[in-house]
Amino acid sequence: MKTTDRFSRRGYALFVLALLAAMLLCICVGSVSIPLSNTLTALWNTLWRLPMPQGVSANIIVHVRLPRVLNVALVGASLSLCGAAMQGLLRNPLADGSTLGVSSGASLGAVIALVFGITIPGTDYGGVMLMAMAFAFGSLVLILTLAYALDRSLSTNSIILIGVIFSMFVSSAMSLLISMADEHVRSIAFWTMGSLSGTNFKQAALSAAALLICGSVLLRYARELNAFAIGEDNARHIGVNVRRVKLIILIVGSVMIGVCVSIGGTISFVGLVTPHMTRMIVGPNHRKLLPASLFSGAIFLLLADLVARTVLSPVELNIGVVTSLVGAVAFVAIFYRTRKAR
Repeated sequence: MKTTDRFSRRGYALFVLALLAAMLLCICVGSVSIPLSNTLTALWNTLWRLPMPQGVSANIIVHVRLPRVLNVALVGASLSLCGAAMQGLLRNPLADGSTLGVSSGASLGAVIALVFGITIPGTDYGGVMLMAMAFAFGSLVLILTLAYALDRSLSTNSIILIGVIFSMFVSSAMSLLISMADEHVRSIAFWTMGSLSGTNFKQAALSAAALLICGSVLLRYARELNAFAIGEDNARHIGVNVRRVKLIILIVGSVMIGVCVSIGGTISFVGLVTPHMTRMIVGPNHRKLLPASLFSGAIFLLLADLVARTVLSPVELNIGVVTSLVGAVAFVAIFYRTRKAR
């Protein structure tokens, strides 16, 4: 029996331990290194509302690094889960929000909301989030429609080609917006490169709510995603409502990507790299792959954010730069592997 077939609760326990270790590492390490004992003391005393001992950098730990680490982990988990679900739905190992152009579309919606001042009364960033989600779903529908018109089999090459063309169109639209609104240039650069610097606990709560609600829906359809692996016709024959499942997964995935983009901008390739690596560990069964992708995505983005903060310290890179560098190499490797397997 293969190792992937024996993956069980012990494997998930290792994922949990790895995630906790990555979170502690990211809290301790930065422009100012903090001892692990001080970090644990600050977190424990904050949890139970105890007074802080002298010499513990509570402000840095609790108000700067902890909310950032939580947001990074939640966004990474959400993007990875969306990537795994889309790859299963489209039977395409190269599918994810960035390669399909969905993340670019969400960024365009967020930037339009920023430039034209689209807001929802009583919320800080409701307009940005609503526009990001709407454009994410609209982009995905447009890309799949165009790909289907060109190639009714929805092959990998067709989908990726349309996604790349759409991303180029979005890049042009971004350039137009920059020329129209000079005062928003820095904000637009943030949305195009991705960063979770300065995020807060409210945004973490929002990410957690989106992951809990939308993630539960995606996990609910693990059996149907397994059925899609043997083809839509076969899935239909065993009782899967193909059209309904497709629509639900695409809507839920678009909502999650929209929320992630509204908080951290465009963070590319997380949904491509981590599900693929996770699949090599736990196997193709979505009952195991989807929850495992949650942990692997969080760990991957935490480490990427750590590299972005420390590799050129005190200068901080955008996290999207790091994930794009890793994802570009992974994209070529996966594409070569899938072509060679045919």
